[in-house]
Amino acid sequence: MTSENNKRIAKNTLLLYLRMLFTMVIGLYTSRVVLNTLGVTDYGIYNVVGGVIAMLGFLTSSMAAASSRFITYDLGKGDMTLMKRTFGNIKSIHLILAGVILLFGETVGLWFVLNKMQIPADRMTAALWVYQFSVLTSMLSVVSVPYNAAIIAHEQMKAFAYIGIVDAVLKLGIAFFLLMTPYDKLIVYAILFFFVQVFIRIIYGFYCTKHFEETKTKYSFDKKTFKEIFSFATWTMNGCLAGVGATQGVNILLNLFFGPTVNAARGIAVEVQAGVQSFCYKFQMALNPQLTKCYAQNDLPAMHSLLKISSRFSFYLLLFLSLPIIFEAPLILKWWLGTVPEHTVNFLRLILCLTLLLALSNPLVVSVHSTGHIKRFQIIEGSVLLCILPIDYLILKLFDVAPEIVFCVHIFIEVCAQYARMRIVLPMIKMQISDYLKDVISPILKVLLISPIPSIVLYLFMEQSVSTFWVICTISLLSVIFASYFIGCNNKEKAFLKNKLSLTLQRFTNKIN
Repeated sequence: MTSENNKRIAKNTLLLYLRMLFTMVIGLYTSRVVLNTLGVTDYGIYNVVGGVIAMLGFLTSSMAAASSRFITYDLGKGDMTLMKRTFGNIKSIHLILAGVILLFGETVGLWFVLNKMQIPADRMTAALWVYQFSVLTSMLSVVSVPYNAAIIAHEQMKAFAYIGIVDAVLKLGIAFFLLMTPYDKLIVYAILFFFVQVFIRIIYGFYCTKHFEETKTKYSFDKKTFKEIFSFATWTMNGCLAGVGATQGVNILLNLFFGPTVNAARGIAVEVQAGVQSFCYKFQMALNPQLTKCYAQNDLPAMHSLLKISSRFSFYLLLFLSLPIIFEAPLILKWWLGTVPEHTVNFLRLILCLTLLLALSNPLVVSVHSTGHIKRFQIIEGSVLLCILPIDYLILKLFDVAPEIVFCVHIFIEVCAQYARMRIVLPMIKMQISDYLKDVISPILKVLLISPIPSIVLYLFMEQSVSTFWVICTISLLSVIFASYFIGCNNKEKAFLKNKLSLTLQRFTNKIN
């Protein structure tokens, strides 16, 4: 991996983090305003009704993975003619998918909302408005995928940074508008949210056509390219279907068995998870294109190094943020929301534990996508993850259990899926499993076991108070930092971090003097 690539990754990571910090703060405040304005029931309705059409997200996700892979791979080859042909075909495929979503949404999906979901009778009209605009928003999201994939492939993360800030500010504006509107707030929220997405889609399209030559291509159809992309997407579909089932499918199950209040609790937990996970996601987003390009250029040692770095440091970043939240979730949620729906605390703790596991999956998934040989991987990984929804349904149907059980099932299945990923992907990219266990799993487990110990001791023996909250949070953060550095990093990484810290302190001192 060249010095230029290192600098690009560092620059892109910094831009994404600056954007993420800003948007996360605005997003969490926006969620508080929206929850308090809509109320728990309407907030739950918005989360679960939109989830019906989001069940088709497995189509979108599989095509997004295919789009990103083919655009990035072609860019690594440097063939503009090939890139234009690929992009034109990807645009056509996503237009077809938008039509599929419209057809499903106005038939099966609409029937399900009207006949199966637990929605108070006096809120059904508002729920239908939300549903219709969710269909439109999903269609818009689908046709935007090729442009987002192009930005990631070109590693122009500043576009995501600036446009993401605009998106967050507009959503905050919606939240404040809800406080003043005399009309049905749930309906107004759905309509305004859709128009914000229209505006963001226009910005992405304008940016891409201005900066990337291949995105100026019109809709096209090339049988060979079409077949290659669809073949790739078909095999990723199994895993994407499993992912949608584990999120939106489980959300719908919670509605069927427990009602919209529990959906609100899950929605809040997912909102916090999204903020925490974005730290890891932005870091991985900066590395993912390099993984694919390294494989395209047959530079496997660099690819192996990136995979290890992405896996370990993604986990450390998530643990750094998650640990204090897991310990102090009740107080954090109370300060944030005021009124905390039942089950929210447990949901949040469990979903953060799940997020730590998910951090390890992305580098392996991107690596296998880089190879293009995904049939066996998708069949096995997807089949394991597809077990989540039916197991949840059987447990909820047969036993009188709390809703928290669905997250426990997901955590167990995710452990099994990660084992399967490791056994399948590593031999495909010619990486020794023993190296992955030694350089990734072993340091992660050591950090995970050691870093919570000081906080556990304090949590058990100190009375809960505001001062205790700050002590536990501080100790949690410091323990993760020290454990990650002294136990989780190798000597080369320690030297690199020490040098960067020394240079930063030197620049800071020079500015003061």
